[in-house]
Amino acid sequence: MLTLADILEARERVRETSRHTPLEHSHTYSSMTDADVRLKLENFQRTGAFKIRGATNRIATLSRAEKDAGVVTASAGNHAQGVALAATRSGVDSKIVMPEHAPISKVKATKNYGAEVVLSGCDYNEAADRAHEIEREEGRTYVHAFDDEDIMAGQGTIGLEILEDCPDVETVVVPIGGGGLISGIATAIKERRPETRVVGVQAEGASSAASSLEKGERISLDGVDTIADGIATRRVGEHTFPYIQEYVDEVVTVSDSEIAVTLVYLLERSKTLVEGAGAVPLAATLFESFEYEADETIVPVLSGGNIDLNQLTNVVVRGLVETGRYLKIRTVLKDRPGALEDLLDIFTAHRANIYAIHHDRTSREVEMSDTEVEIELEMRGPDHVDAFLSDLREAGYAVDILA
Repeated sequence: MLTLADILEARERVRETSRHTPLEHSHTYSSMTDADVRLKLENFQRTGAFKIRGATNRIATLSRAEKDAGVVTASAGNHAQGVALAATRSGVDSKIVMPEHAPISKVKATKNYGAEVVLSGCDYNEAADRAHEIEREEGRTYVHAFDDEDIMAGQGTIGLEILEDCPDVETVVVPIGGGGLISGIATAIKERRPETRVVGVQAEGASSAASSLEKGERISLDGVDTIADGIATRRVGEHTFPYIQEYVDEVVTVSDSEIAVTLVYLLERSKTLVEGAGAVPLAATLFESFEYEADETIVPVLSGGNIDLNQLTNVVVRGLVETGRYLKIRTVLKDRPGALEDLLDIFTAHRANIYAIHHDRTSREVEMSDTEVEIELEMRGPDHVDAFLSDLREAGYAVDILA
C-alpha cells in the first residue's frame, strides 16, 4: 500500500528532475468566489505537466537489469514526454508508442526528450496494445501512466509542496482521469493533515470515477467525450480506486462549456496557458460544483499546460461564446439595394463589431428573391447579446444563432 513514507522517498528521487512549482494567490478568482483561491501551477512543471514526477520515481525504482533492458509505454501526450525525459536523464532507453494521428508537436517534443517514437494505432488503446507487444518482444518494462504505486508516489510530491507552501489549506481540488494524480496527492494530504478536504473533478463526458464511487466498484464507460483529453479515460485504475475511496472526500463533474470559459479566464486574466484537464479544478471552484465557505482556502491543482494550438483556438471561441463575447448569426434579407445597410444600422446602434460577414444569394434554403447572410460578431457580454438580438427580432429579422 502507498504510504506517506513512500511519497517522502519519492520526493528525494524526483528532486533534481522535477520543479517545486509555484503556489500563487489569485486576487481575481478569490474575488469571484469570495474564497481564498491559490493556484498550484503545475503547468509550469518541466515538460509542461505533472507527469514527470511519477515517471522519474518509477524509473528510479527499476533494477539494474530492468534499466539495461529499457522501458516502453503508450501515450499521446504528457506521459510520453515525462517518461522520455525521465528515462533519458537516468540513461535508460525508452520507446514510446503514440497513436498515428498524435499531434506532431507532441511527437516532436517526445523525440526531443530522447525517446524512440513508434506511431501505431488509431487511438490510445491500439497504441497500448502495440506497446505491450514490444514489452513482451524486447523484455522492456512497461511504465503505466497512472495505475502504479511508484507513479502515484511521484505525483504525491505535489501534495507535500502544497502543505509546505500553504500549511492551513482547507480544500485541495484535483483532476481525475485514471486516478494516479489524485491518489498520490490525497495520500500525502490526508496522512499529514487529515482535516484538509480533497475534492476530485472529472469532465461530465468522462465521469468514470464519480460513477464508480456511487456504485462502490469500478465501472467502465462505453465511451468518453470531452475537450479535457488528458482525463478522458473510460475507467479509473485498479490500484488507484481504493485510494480514491479512502482519501477523496467528494468527486464532482464540470461541463465542457465550463472548462472552456475557465480556460479563457486563465488566458485573459491570469496570462496562464492551461490544457483542458488542468482547468477542471478551477472550473469546479468558479462554477461552485462543490460547496465551500467564504474565505475558505482552496487550492486548485492546474495539472498541465500542453494544449494543442488547433484545439486551443476552438476552446477559446467556445469560451467567448459562453461568456457572450462572440456571436455568430444567420438571417435572411430581401435581395435588393440597401437591405444589408438597413441591417447594419442596428449593428451600429448597438456597437456590435463585425469579425466577418458572408452574403449568399445561391443558398437553396431561401427564396430566389432573398439572400442569406451569416455574420460573426464581437460582443460585450450576455446582456449586450440579449438586447441586440431583441432589437433585431423586433425589427422583423428572423435570426438563427449559429454560435
